Amino acid sequence: MKRKVHAIAATLALLFIATFWTSTVAAEFLLSQPAVIQVKLGIAYALLVFIPVMVITGASGFALGGKSTQALIVAKRRRMPYIAGIGLIILVPCALFLADRAQNGLLDNSFYGIQVVELIAGAINLVLMSLNFRDGLRSRHCRQQ
Repeated sequence: MKRKVHAIAATLALLFIATFWTSTVAAEFLLSQPAVIQVKLGIAYALLVFIPVMVITGASGFALGGKSTQALIVAKRRRMPYIAGIGLIILVPCALFLADRAQNGLLDNSFYGIQVVELIAGAINLVLMSLNFRDGLRSRHCRQQ
């Protein structure tokens, strides 16, 4: 059961980050200013679901990995503080700042400066989470052999 919970939560977390990132890029480059505003507000509201999903992913991952010395599990464990730190220290505050600025129609230099920071941090987290996802699938495969 823990494995299923972890797999579902990890999949959802990765999909959330990918959706946040791609919707931001698409809105900025392909859509209108009102669309950018809606995307920023949507991301802020989605944090109400995304944050618990990340907590479940981390908690279930630590529960499953325990004190394993398997290289793939150790690698996942090493990446998790970076994923969590980037999320809590950079991405959540950026998302809330951008949503507030967007809601008030302030798509100015401050908005776009923070937008760049959010996109870079989001891309880093997307890569780190993808590596964890890959290693989770590989470690599952190793256990089955």
